[in-house]
Amino acid sequence: MQKFYIETVGCQMNVLDSELVCSALHQAGWQQVDTPTHADVALFNTCSVRQHAEDKIYSALGRLKEWKGEKPDRLVGVLGCMAQKDQKMIFSRAPLVDFVLGPGKLHILVETIEQLLASHPRSAKKVFVSLHRTTDNHADVLESFRMYNPDRTITNSQDAALVCITFGCNQFCSYCIVPFVRGPEQSRNPQDIVNEVKHLADKGVTKITFIGQTVNSYRYQEGNKTAHLADLLYQTSGIAGVEQIDFVTNYPLGIDGGLIHAVRDLPKVAKHFHVPAQSGSDAVLERMNRHYTAAQYRDMTDRIYGTIPAATITSDFIVGFCGETDEDFEQTVDLVKYCRFRNSFIFKYSERDGTKAAKFYADDVPDAVKRYRNNRLLEVQVDISRQHAAANDNRTI
Repeated sequence: MQKFYIETVGCQMNVLDSELVCSALHQAGWQQVDTPTHADVALFNTCSVRQHAEDKIYSALGRLKEWKGEKPDRLVGVLGCMAQKDQKMIFSRAPLVDFVLGPGKLHILVETIEQLLASHPRSAKKVFVSLHRTTDNHADVLESFRMYNPDRTITNSQDAALVCITFGCNQFCSYCIVPFVRGPEQSRNPQDIVNEVKHLADKGVTKITFIGQTVNSYRYQEGNKTAHLADLLYQTSGIAGVEQIDFVTNYPLGIDGGLIHAVRDLPKVAKHFHVPAQSGSDAVLERMNRHYTAAQYRDMTDRIYGTIPAATITSDFIVGFCGETDEDFEQTVDLVKYCRFRNSFIFKYSERDGTKAAKFYADDVPDAVKRYRNNRLLEVQVDISRQHAAANDNRTI
């Protein structure tokens, strides 16, 4: 039996994509192994959101030189966002790579591997990358979900599963590469989603998390009817066996009354909103192309807390974005204090080639300043998180 190894870097969407990859290979008769040592194929499912993620992959590829040298017929494949963004550059920096496959083409992975294994001598390296916006039928991008989800391998826990409801992104935040590597936003048919949740529940899954780059942008038009995320929550919360439903990641302007009320009214839906703010400065938000102001973000949190007092809100922030001043940063600190997030993920700005920010704005905040702002904002958030924890302990007593 042929064996494969897969390493995953990045977001929950990447985790789900890797589950699909494993499912496809299992169905084709392959066995998964925990290390590359005895594998015939080594796969790396990659992220391009931050430079650190890409550096980690190149380091891992470098460690495979001896492994590949022992058996030249072994295959190395790079999948996901980095494969889509860099394409031929990967072959230049890591000559041992045999193929790259963008996230919109995972459904041809098995076919690609079989073609390369069958070619004698080995055919030239090929780039199998979905171009999304030019040559591909957008419906093909979702084919892997339809083909492999029903019996996929669940990575982390057999009682919890991720369910993709949207693919791609239309926001084009100036710092973000995602729309260019995952293509335009697309929403799955709600009946397909309901059927998938039912199937997962039948397999013993009790916790479902709906995922998408902007999960609350979910829209599916069929005739005169449009399904939204709130509709999906109502449809799936009644499925027998499902005990909890969550959804990530949300875009601030998409948190409307219908969604808030669905979260309030449905006992199985987690009272949790993960809504990245990224900055508390209107000037920075404008350069980020986020389309909302800090006041609008505060209003959103007020509406959530006003409707669901026990709700938890978590967020993401980027410090040291192009042109961020000390005053801009202090406005971000103020926003964190005002919104009292249960938790926040805080990152230093990392310039990504191909984004509007890289093209038009100078990465002019010194790294030392970025580190200071990262640590300071983290300290503010940790203090608030501790206060939340203490309040919960008091309620429990």
